[in-house]
Amino acid sequence: MIKRLALSVPLDGFPLAEHAAIAREAERLGYVDAWSLEADGIDCFAPLAVVGAATSMRLGTAIANVFTRGPATLAMCAAGIAEVAPGRFCLGIGSGSQPIVESWNGGVFSRPATRVRETAQFLRRALGGERVVFRGKTFSVDGFRLSRPPEHPIPIYVAALRPGMLRVAGEVGDGVIVNWLSADDVPKSIAVCREAAGKAGRDPAALEITARLLINVDPPSPQSELAVRRHLTAYLNVPVYRAFQEWLGRGEALGPMWNAWQSGDRKAAVTAVPEKVMNDLIIRGTMDTIRAHVQRYLDAGVDTAFLALSTLEQDPARRRAIQLDALRALAPATRPAPTRPR
Repeated sequence: MIKRLALSVPLDGFPLAEHAAIAREAERLGYVDAWSLEADGIDCFAPLAVVGAATSMRLGTAIANVFTRGPATLAMCAAGIAEVAPGRFCLGIGSGSQPIVESWNGGVFSRPATRVRETAQFLRRALGGERVVFRGKTFSVDGFRLSRPPEHPIPIYVAALRPGMLRVAGEVGDGVIVNWLSADDVPKSIAVCREAAGKAGRDPAALEITARLLINVDPPSPQSELAVRRHLTAYLNVPVYRAFQEWLGRGEALGPMWNAWQSGDRKAAVTAVPEKVMNDLIIRGTMDTIRAHVQRYLDAGVDTAFLALSTLEQDPARRRAIQLDALRALAPATRPAPTRPR
């Protein structure tokens, strides 16, 4: 499978109206995809509408949450982006986390793997134009049909961390979306997906492996070090991410941080994040170092990498300039050609 570098959108500090111009430049530089995110800012579909209308890039949601939108609404959202970018849209779905589902949206974070599996099953039928009657363990749909079904099939990708969801991705997804893992962790996750695909009678090699890579572009400093530590601490204390890191084997390394957090000592928790974990999960350093680290993920089995850029710079103009400079420096068109053996 051809390796692809992609944008993670929206870019921090840039209004959506400016993403059309950014995406056109990115496409000229060799970025072939744009994959959106959704947490507490803009929804995951709006950025793709802007990029899709301005470029011929492939688009993907990473992710649309299966708990915070109903099944029919998810199908309608996907059909809308498919009209903007016919044949160029991948619908990435996932369960998100307890804070997003329960604290922010009033839902219940229960049986996430089953919910994702059933949502994928429903969406296959709905996006194909069927009138769907679906009776699942986590939801039911009675007689929904899209009045404007997409002209082209929409691939469905599944965001997965631990084995249960990784198996769902292999069994029902066209691809898997991973994040918060090191390059060395990638083969472990891929193996679970591909094994599940094979057991389900599918072609394991056809499963596309995608990843959002977290890149801090600030030069080394006590301030940037603290910002990275705080980001890691905030995320890795969310139950689903803690469980994921334990499965990956970082329980002992992160134990002091988790203990400090649980005791209410946030400052000690931030200080307790090991340097190795920071360097494993967050890509940082010079542009050459960052490029080499991204390549490690591709070499480890990632097919498509979404570059999620971050900086602690607070000045709006400077913040924007730093991100655009990094976007250009890391672009496929600016990467050195691989050395060919003679």
